[in-house]
Amino acid sequence: MVLAKKYIYVKPFDGMPTSENVKIVEEELPELKDGEYLVEAVYLSVDPYMRAYAPNYKVGDTMIGTQVAKIIQSKSGKFPVGKYVVGGFGWRTYTIRKDSISSTEWNGPYIIDIDEELSLSLALGILGMPGNTAYFGLLEICKPQPGETVVVSGAAGAVGSVVGQIAKIKGCRVVGIAGSDEKSEWLKSIGFDAVINYKTEDLRQALAKAAPKRVDCYFDNVGGETSSIVLQNMNKYGRIAVCGAISGYLSKDMTQYPKATIVQRPMITFELTMRGFYVNQFLDRWQEAIAQNQQWIKEGKLKYRETVYEGFDNMLKGLVGVLKGENIGKAIVKI
Repeated sequence: MVLAKKYIYVKPFDGMPTSENVKIVEEELPELKDGEYLVEAVYLSVDPYMRAYAPNYKVGDTMIGTQVAKIIQSKSGKFPVGKYVVGGFGWRTYTIRKDSISSTEWNGPYIIDIDEELSLSLALGILGMPGNTAYFGLLEICKPQPGETVVVSGAAGAVGSVVGQIAKIKGCRVVGIAGSDEKSEWLKSIGFDAVINYKTEDLRQALAKAAPKRVDCYFDNVGGETSSIVLQNMNKYGRIAVCGAISGYLSKDMTQYPKATIVQRPMITFELTMRGFYVNQFLDRWQEAIAQNQQWIKEGKLKYRETVYEGFDNMLKGLVGVLKGENIGKAIVKI
């Protein structure tokens, strides 16, 4: 008998998640059937979208999320014991899955194939969904050209830090927007040309100084007034990839967003192209991005950082930390 622990949703979020919103329960798992396998969680991801998707949760639902897990029992030839997989198993310690769930489905499990000298946790970060989001969002939507200026908000996060480095690889000037001096120093150390601490600097003035030739590409992770200011400083035919809007993720039902200056005027004036995206549209090219990002890591062109929380009991602490901007790089929970 395997006894799993999982977090279930018990009360709608109103602002920052608290212990009143979720609780840990135990679940006895059945014996495996043919074509099934059992995994044990090793690393779990905490990401801002977990709060943003709150209106889709129903009381009793298991909290959503991706994890790296080890196959400990199997009646599937596709998923042998001892292999490690990444999949959308949610906030739980043990999970049974059918091998008929395809890796081409969103969060469908797949066996991790990264170099042995790299941590398996990277499959949740730079060699997983965040890294792929950066890769495809920048290269397929922003399409930066050598010599252009790229601005990234939420620049010290799991996605933003990779976006900036890929933009440098492509020959661009890169300006990051982050929320602390520690984050700013780290971003400069990995190649960002300039970093603006929006909490201590006047963003409008600092951006004019950091991007004297104005902005060609904007990778947006935050929304709100930050993004309105960036759009006002863009060049003609600039491109914007809208990846996230964390400035509004603490709304009770995701309808009461912060007020911000309208963006229609700069959109028209500079004839800008803005496109929102989910990275799952690139599932058929998933391994392409992982392979390229891994190659850049080997070449020393991509660097990463992780903020690690210890223990399954700290899942909520990890999520709150991400929403408060406490993490640098990818936030994970190690079981």
